[in-house]
Amino acid sequence: MKNIPLYCLAAASMALSFFFEKTPSFSGSPSAPVAAEASLLSLFSDDDSKKLEVPANDSAAYDYYGQALGVNLAHTENKTLLRTVLDWIGTPYRYGSNSKKGTDCSGFVTRVYQEVYGITLQRSSRSMFSSVKHVDKDAMETGDLVFFRRGPGQPIYHVGIYLKDGKFAHSACSGGVMVSSLKQEYYHRNFYAAGRVETN
Repeated sequence: MKNIPLYCLAAASMALSFFFEKTPSFSGSPSAPVAAEASLLSLFSDDDSKKLEVPANDSAAYDYYGQALGVNLAHTENKTLLRTVLDWIGTPYRYGSNSKKGTDCSGFVTRVYQEVYGITLQRSSRSMFSSVKHVDKDAMETGDLVFFRRGPGQPIYHVGIYLKDGKFAHSACSGGVMVSSLKQEYYHRNFYAAGRVETN
């Protein structure tokens, strides 16, 4: 009983994170954003046992995914991709790992592509970039990969999965798997390119 106020505070804190974006100050990435759009679904769930109650009706399911991920869907996107991404939201960041106990950015992307498309991608973001079909930023589609680097001539250091409306899912060292916007100053500045994996 005495822990109930703590649970309430934790839930309130997660709810507020949907509306506020913060910028941490730590060495290496002084302006990398903290998790701003985490999912409340992950607050009380266990590793691989997340059970989302998705509406059976297609239209209602798309509305559910759109609201949960913060995007406006055309109801033509791959529902399995949307559900899988949502299942991973809230997974903590862990360098070199790719499980729901913890994953890094490329680990998250490789697991999602394996689960959704049965495709085994190369493990590093740089290797992924060399094996995709490059697409213009204004031609990105749901499921495309987005790559980041810290300036001209710098290596690619981060990868995510594009959703819609300039938003993408990724595993950030400052907050784990989340949805962020390419309009956020940090990601806008470091965005490098988009790529499409041939899924047929």
